[in-house]
Amino acid sequence: MMNVWVGKGSIAGVPVSVSRATSSVVRGGEGRLLQLAAGDRMTVLDAEGLQPALLYVLGEGQNALRGLPDRQAPALAQALLVCANAKALRGAVVPSDLSAPGVSLFPSNAPAGATLTLEALAPVLCLLVAPGRAMSPEAQDTPTDLRVCVVPAEPRAGDVPPPLADAMLLDHRITAATASAYTVKAGDYIQIIDVDGRQCSDFLAFDANALARGEEYDLDPTTTRTLMGSSFSGPGLHSKYFDSRMQPLVEVIQDTVGRHDTFLLACTAKYYEDMGYPGHSNCTENFNRVLAKHGVAERKGWPAINFFYNTIVGADDRISMDEPWSRPGDYVLLRALTDLVCASSSCADDIDPANAWVPTDIHVRVYDGALCQFPKGSAHRMTWDAEPRLSRESGFHPRTAALTRKFTDYRGFWLADCYANAGPIEEYWACRERAVVVDLSALRKFEVTGPDAEDLLQRAVPRNIRKLAEGQVVYTPFCYEHGGMIDDGTIFRIAPHNFRVVCGDDYTGVWLRELAATHGLKAWVRNSSDQLHNLAVQGPRSREILAGIVVTPPVLSTLAELKWFRFTIGRIAGLPVVVSRTGYTGELGYEVWCHPNDAPGVWDAIMAAGEPHGLIPMGLLALDMVRIEAGLVFAGYDFSDDTDPFEAGIGFTVPKEKPDPYVGDAAIARRRANPHRQLVGLDIAGNEPIGHGDGVHVGRAQVGVVTSATKSPILGKTIALARLDVSAAAVGTRVEIGKLDGQQKRIAATVVRFPHYDPDKTRVRTEAAVQAGGGVAPAGVAPAFDAASVVADDPRGGANRSG
Repeated sequence: MMNVWVGKGSIAGVPVSVSRATSSVVRGGEGRLLQLAAGDRMTVLDAEGLQPALLYVLGEGQNALRGLPDRQAPALAQALLVCANAKALRGAVVPSDLSAPGVSLFPSNAPAGATLTLEALAPVLCLLVAPGRAMSPEAQDTPTDLRVCVVPAEPRAGDVPPPLADAMLLDHRITAATASAYTVKAGDYIQIIDVDGRQCSDFLAFDANALARGEEYDLDPTTTRTLMGSSFSGPGLHSKYFDSRMQPLVEVIQDTVGRHDTFLLACTAKYYEDMGYPGHSNCTENFNRVLAKHGVAERKGWPAINFFYNTIVGADDRISMDEPWSRPGDYVLLRALTDLVCASSSCADDIDPANAWVPTDIHVRVYDGALCQFPKGSAHRMTWDAEPRLSRESGFHPRTAALTRKFTDYRGFWLADCYANAGPIEEYWACRERAVVVDLSALRKFEVTGPDAEDLLQRAVPRNIRKLAEGQVVYTPFCYEHGGMIDDGTIFRIAPHNFRVVCGDDYTGVWLRELAATHGLKAWVRNSSDQLHNLAVQGPRSREILAGIVVTPPVLSTLAELKWFRFTIGRIAGLPVVVSRTGYTGELGYEVWCHPNDAPGVWDAIMAAGEPHGLIPMGLLALDMVRIEAGLVFAGYDFSDDTDPFEAGIGFTVPKEKPDPYVGDAAIARRRANPHRQLVGLDIAGNEPIGHGDGVHVGRAQVGVVTSATKSPILGKTIALARLDVSAAAVGTRVEIGKLDGQQKRIAATVVRFPHYDPDKTRVRTEAAVQAGGGVAPAGVAPAFDAASVVADDPRGGANRSG
């Protein structure tokens, strides 16, 4: 098990990241201080390749590291010029350190996976820098992360990560199988840390003012689940825990685990007696003892918030449990909403998997809310063993946050569900009739470069990448060997050996990197998601809005000339952008790609240009409506690793013949020849709500499942996408949606042509009509689309990210 601590400390009163953890990350374009003890071994990994790693030994101990290569790095002062957190780092070192030379750990052309291990011969403070400037959207010089693993000379089990801030009011260890009570003032923060991992901690909180009056009002899990509409509260809009008066006592600010329990009591004497362990230590009696001094009456069982407890409610209505998901150093951060008396336990259960069979310590810290402010977020990991990263804001967030508080954590980014002065229906109609902007910065971007970059992508996807022209974009699935889908996305060809992959999942980049290594290809796959954020401008008036503000070089296409599934390079309000004619709405539209630092300026320029055209922002709720109407598939709903491209409704992306082999080709050919399921459109009778996962029946038998559904404003009816057995997939087939237990209530539906809205995609293909004087025709005036002009292998045709 590895400790993963992402915390904040300070040196000389300056807040900087300080790692004493087994595993940590230096973000691309930043630096990180690392304190090593004598005998510690530190391994630095460049997982993605080509990232400079500059190491500086601070103060005394220039000869304290064994294993340093003979590659001199520039002086620290120069390296800090390209560090985003340079100000804090400068304040953490003495002036003489700024002129000291460093060591470059890797050569300039380091392959993905390059590592170097160093040993500390004496205590030493190091500064590791992953230098990199802000990437321009047309460039591919993205800085990437370095991973650091420290193996201590002396085992340090029971260590805790550095505090999140200096202003601590309490720093308390709860030893295994015990409990502690403590008081917290309104506005202060409570951090509950799983020290060694896989350990439950039950949490109680009482209104301290009511308790002083002799009234007990404590956290009520049933009330909380009812008001929040979820099994447990988490960072974001539904973050609070309530008492029986429906008064909120605490809210969740950060959560690095995402798996807790609010259904079961804290463990009781009766549980252990029933299991044959009379007299066993238990959380309820431990709570009774520590709360007595606060005047809290004893109970036989406490309805606690059971942090890190991994319970599962099965289809048979049985509640079972397994080992916690929490890892060493994982935590929950709460904010007190009133003065509280709190109690936390280290659960005593050692007779089942609840605490991985061995109870261990819990650590509690309380921070002064008057001196601290923490961002909200849940931890996300690229792979199961990757470093956690809290939900983050896009570059457009300063603008969207001024217009709504309805944000959702979508793939690690806070994106708007809808906007305060409109709402999903108004936003929907603006997309269909005028134009909208949508923050889609959560899409993952990977720069694929190197002499074998084309060979890598040709081997990775069913599309024929060799036919992709510079300046062109292609939509494609990414598949496993068994034919199931990893992801879908678009590939931009920037130059002969330079590509950009835009997709939904971080793992796609990992998979591409592994594929390159397996086949010995000289190609790098580097994550540029933090360097490239994107704003979709969609709707019939999107071309008019952008044409007047996107300035392109004379040798490149203007916005008005840009064809479907092509991109151009230019500037908006003097800020560098890439603009692609792509989208996810089924309307004419574009996506504007820029560096996050430039995002507010790009937003302002587009909104100003769009104001005369009725441009408004659109959130994810309305986006889901338009993409379902347009038959555009969504990961986790319409496809998964159990779904091949044909079953996902994107069989057009898989040509029958391709000159080169690709991952999953044999399985996909077999599935093509012997189809079992097909994605279809359904028209639903009546207005009953239909949702993802509802069964589709012919008679008693279930023949499929609804993957996505919505009430279509423009069609005036409820529609759905569903994956059906091929025997029931013909247009005109009458089926039924099973509600309740699938049999008691049925809703009639009919298989229809798919997609429901603009099935020939005439709207997204609309080209600008150039007048004799060289201008663009007014809105609504466009030449007829010639379907014969699109060849079968056209990379644009019918794509998911169509616009």
